[in-house]
Parts: sequence; C-alpha cells; structure tokens
Amino acid sequence: MNIKAVIFDLDGTLVDSLEDLADSANEALVKHGFSSHPTHAYKKFVGNGVRQLMKNATPAGTPETIIDSVLADYRIIYNNNYTNKTRPYDNIPEMLEKLKASGIKMAVCSNKPHRPTTEIVEYVIGKEYFEVIFGEREGIPRKPDPAALLEAAGLMGVEPAEVIYLGDSGGDMISSRNAGMYAAGALWGFRDRAELEECGSQVLFSQPLQLVEFIEEHNLKG
Repeated sequence: MNIKAVIFDLDGTLVDSLEDLADSANEALVKHGFSSHPTHAYKKFVGNGVRQLMKNATPAGTPETIIDSVLADYRIIYNNNYTNKTRPYDNIPEMLEKLKASGIKMAVCSNKPHRPTTEIVEYVIGKEYFEVIFGEREGIPRKPDPAALLEAAGLMGVEPAEVIYLGDSGGDMISSRNAGMYAAGALWGFRDRAELEECGSQVLFSQPLQLVEFIEEHNLKG
C-alpha cells in the first residue's frame, strides 16, 4: 500500500524546543523554591503532557497541589516565551517542501497544549504545509492513545495503513503502532535509538531528508 500522508510529532521531531521548555520550567521551579535542571535533563522529562513534565521536574513525593501551582506558573511563563529559541531542525524546511511537492499530505499531532502547538507551527515552520495541526485538546486522550492520530488521518482522507507517523520518543512509536500506522523514529530528537527500537520503531532516520527518500522508494515498489 502506498504512503499517502505523514503525521509528525512536534517537539524533538520538527522543532528543537528544548531550551525554551527548560528555561520556562526552570524559572517556574526556582520561583517555588526548587532547584533548576540542566537543559539536557528535559529530554527525558518531556513528551507526556505539561503536567507530567512538571511532575518529572519536581522531587519525588512533591504534593499534587504544589505541582499544580508550579504548572500554573510554567504555563504563563512558557506561553510568553515558546518562540524565543525554538527553531526547525536542519533540513526540516527542505523536507516539508519536497513532501508537499510530491503530493504527500501532512499533519502535526503533539501532546503539547494546542495553542503553543499551533502557534509554533505557524510562526516557526509555516502552517501552509499541514492539513491538520493538533495539540493536546480537552476531551481527547493524549498519545500513546491513538485517538488524535486516527482523527487526523480521517480529516486527511487516508487510511491508517497509508500513514507514516514520525516521532522522536518511545511513546510516539507506541502511538503509531496503536493507530495501525508506520512507526518511524527521528534520531535527531530528544530520545535515543535504543528507546525507539524497544518501543517498536519500523524505520529510523538520522536526518529528515531520508524520510522523503524512504517514501519515494516505498511507493515506487508498491
């Protein structure tokens, strides 16, 4: 079956947002008397929604009410700073142009809250490439539940088996498999090869333009 669409994760896949995430989280933590973390530590903290991010960043056993307070401040800080340092990874713009020119449909599906997801796509990448842009939305379960991925595929008019889902974490690979999509791992992102392989990746790319080559070869054979 030919590949007709690609759904992308956002953080660690299309954009390197780690510094903005870390800066904002550290500011919120310090405000509440907690220690900050080095930027690289946030590679393991992110990926499962902002509340889990704050839970990961605070000491084990921190009361839920305190986590709620830190999270509230984080949201305010991050919403004012999420395009300060966030940029597309190398070759992402070229990859998107080539996919668009070849008629591949594209979408974004992230566990990041919906507003920063849509605005980062618009101001950092360009929303003209995507038919669907989803962040975390009320009433829709977060990945690895496949609901958002399947909704995006439906809106693009493609079957799950015709979709590659490209992400950088084990959770993304599980999400893709749960949705019946082709699980592709981005090795330039926040997590490592071992995690992607352990969670069911079917192909791994070391740089974005390999995705274009893979689709071309797959569709030529198919």
